[in-house]
Amino acid sequence: MSEIESKLRVIHGRRPKVVVIGGGTGLPVIVKSLHEQDADVTAVVTVADDGGSSGVIRNYINVVPPGDIRNVLAALSEQPDLYLDLFQYRFKSDDAFFSGHALGNLIIAALAEMRGGVFGAVQELSKILKVDGHVYPASKQALTLNAEFTDGTTLAGEAEITAAGKHIRRVWVTQTYEGPAHGETPAAEPEVVQAIMDADVVVLGPGSLFTSILPNLMIHNLGDAVLKTKAEVIYIVNIMTQKGETEGFTDADHVRVLERHLGKKFVDTVLVNIEPVPANYLDRDRYVEISTPVQSDYASLRSMGCRVISSDFLELRDGGVFHDGRKVATEILNLALQVGSQRRG
Repeated sequence: MSEIESKLRVIHGRRPKVVVIGGGTGLPVIVKSLHEQDADVTAVVTVADDGGSSGVIRNYINVVPPGDIRNVLAALSEQPDLYLDLFQYRFKSDDAFFSGHALGNLIIAALAEMRGGVFGAVQELSKILKVDGHVYPASKQALTLNAEFTDGTTLAGEAEITAAGKHIRRVWVTQTYEGPAHGETPAAEPEVVQAIMDADVVVLGPGSLFTSILPNLMIHNLGDAVLKTKAEVIYIVNIMTQKGETEGFTDADHVRVLERHLGKKFVDTVLVNIEPVPANYLDRDRYVEISTPVQSDYASLRSMGCRVISSDFLELRDGGVFHDGRKVATEILNLALQVGSQRRG
């Protein structure tokens, strides 16, 4: 156990409670690293994804998209590697019927049907996978992301919004499927809200601003809990801007968009990577959505009341640019140590 972890146990009398809200490939990396550093982790996972295997399953079965949930379950699981390799296995393209599907996605969909809903299914699967922590879908029902662009037009669907290549003014979520709850305001389950209220720190990101983070915050009682919690709210700024979403954005622009959507200042601390991305390193054929490094605007962040922690958070692998999960998790736990049981004003 590290010195940081030891001190946290002494100060809190328990493991620090960290809630991470988001989706996409960055979420399981941070969640896994926090788990390895002995945090009590709750992952709140977006249910507005309509791409890939998740999107296909969602179109055929009235279930929330399972891909991000699957990856976070695996990140927090304490089962042997063989179990996790099987859970994460993706069928090859020449398997016509199952082509492209991850076995874990099918298991989540099946268990959701068996148990009458995805929320309870994920909790049951968490026990089967020996998950250390909690994995909560942001809503028990699949949601559709909607966007209004600066030219006044609107679109529905995450993939369509990103592909439009327009500047987004605002986003919101609606229920995807017809049924008893269709037309109601999307809501998070009580367990999600309670976890946010009880947390020592609440982490947003890393992940796509408009399509991975904001869809969660646009669920009214979830966003309200983030505004009301006395936990330290941390935003992990993406290392690169994203085509169709944040081209030309500074780190301060990201925070402005978050706070404009919730109508209030609520981000306490911002983690910013300052390690330059090597020229010509990025495999742009593989990572087609990536644009340019996010530029820093420290003065604006500080004028907005944000604490700025800048460091080398960069990890280069597989021709891509990622956050180093271990370094980010260490900073998050450092903040939990500094904040302790203090509450925001």
